[in-house]
Amino acid sequence: MSAHHDDPYAVHSIAPDAGGDAVTGRVAWAPATSLWQGVMLAGTLAAPFFFSWSALAVFVVLTGATLLVGHSVGFHRRLIHGSFESPRWLDYLMMWLGTLVGMSGPLAMIAAHDLRDWGQRQAACHPYLSNRAGFWTDYAWNLHGRLALDTPPSQVLPPRVTGDRFYQFLERTWMLQQAPVALALFALGGWSWLLWGVAARVCVSVTGHWYVGRLAHRTGPQSWLVETSGVQAHDVPWAAIPTMGEAWHNNHHAWPGSARIGLYPGQADFGFAFIRLLERLGLAWNVRTPETLPERAELTGA
Repeated sequence: MSAHHDDPYAVHSIAPDAGGDAVTGRVAWAPATSLWQGVMLAGTLAAPFFFSWSALAVFVVLTGATLLVGHSVGFHRRLIHGSFESPRWLDYLMMWLGTLVGMSGPLAMIAAHDLRDWGQRQAACHPYLSNRAGFWTDYAWNLHGRLALDTPPSQVLPPRVTGDRFYQFLERTWMLQQAPVALALFALGGWSWLLWGVAARVCVSVTGHWYVGRLAHRTGPQSWLVETSGVQAHDVPWAAIPTMGEAWHNNHHAWPGSARIGLYPGQADFGFAFIRLLERLGLAWNVRTPETLPERAELTGA
């Protein structure tokens, strides 16, 4: 899968002339996703009653691996932004691990990310896209609902993704991908490993993704402003390590095509460190950073 994009600052599935109204719409209940989130939450609430130190270790290792390799490096920096290139077998491994995070398959991930990205670049957008609703409303919307804009923009996902059978398979079966992991964990450690290694991991990852994203679009330090965007981004320093560097969100809005998100001293970015490791192993190339990207006219210091 080629990850080259001509414009590293573009929303790649939504063209500038795609039309659409980012403001008017409603959030509808998404039954399948809502049931999925409910089951994972129930399993998480049960997990403390089956606690063991080995299960906690399984939770930490699997959560870290799926968030680092799957979500941060695979889904976000590779699939969505094309900030580096890698061999197809590694792409497939990263996308499988990204799917295991438990939010969606790769196609839905691109569609949801790019719609939010597009909306935040408009002069105004629906509070679902800007995380401007009240805390519990925003939680319910993002984990149990789906935004239906009255006039959505024309969105065309990259053919290199939509035409790939493996990505199609992950999209159709994203919930079922937990099954082999669950069976393996149950065989090795019983209910303790299953609840901590699947339910708690998915619940914490998905809820944490929403919560850090909410903070990153509302409050916190800023180094940059994108003058043409209605919604600005903020850094969430305390979340830098658990998000593998994704919490330096102000930097990301400024340089969305960059594989490096933690740009300044003290800004931990495990995702970029992993990409550099891949590069040294010959498994990543054309790695883009702010130093290699063209100037961005609409970018100013905060």
